[in-house]
Amino acid sequence: MPHGKVAKITINAKWCKGCGICVKFCPSQVLKLGLQKKPEVTNLEQCLDCHLCELRCPDLAIAVLEEEQEVAAS
Repeated sequence: MPHGKVAKITINAKWCKGCGICVKFCPSQVLKLGLQKKPEVTNLEQCLDCHLCELRCPDLAIAVLEEEQEVAAS
C-alpha cells in the first residue's frame, strides 16, 4: 500500500489558556472549544496542514505534526 502523510494535532492542556485563537484561525474548522473552553480536534480529516492554529497560538500550546499513514490504492 502506498504511504501518505496526515496531520496530527497535539494540544498541551497545561499551557493552553483557552483563548480560542486557534479555533478562529482554522480555515477548515478542525478545532472547536470544548466544555472547559479548551480546543478539541473534531474534524482531523479536514485539516489542510496549514499550521495557522500552531502559528497563532500565543501560548505555544498547539503543534501540528505529520505522520505517515498507509493509503489504500485506488
